[in-house]
Amino acid sequence: MDKVFVQGLEVLTTIGVYEWEKGIRQKIRFDLEMGCDTRAAALGDDISKAMDYASLSKKVSAYAEQNHVELVETMAERIAQLILAEFPVQSVRVRLTKPGAVPNAAGVGVEIERFARDQAVS
Repeated sequence: MDKVFVQGLEVLTTIGVYEWEKGIRQKIRFDLEMGCDTRAAALGDDISKAMDYASLSKKVSAYAEQNHVELVETMAERIAQLILAEFPVQSVRVRLTKPGAVPNAAGVGVEIERFARDQAVS
């Protein structure tokens, strides 16, 4: 399966379990990898058959900015579900990093992978 990706998408949002975190905006970073077939776009050199990176990035950013959660796990899961629901992909891998959350670490976070085939099983 082909992979398309958006790397280092930074968003300011309210995220965290501590009271002090609930009143501030913090930077989170997304690395997104989607499994899809890119042959039609490549063979025809046709942008209309390619992944719309700008649209995907805008939707992910808007969702993260407007929806406040406590856990990085929750945000990653919701972003994965959003991408699977709104874009023609068979799979999505979401790596969410919260920079500076732990002293002496560049960041902490979670990486999840979800599949379109699992969506129908709800």
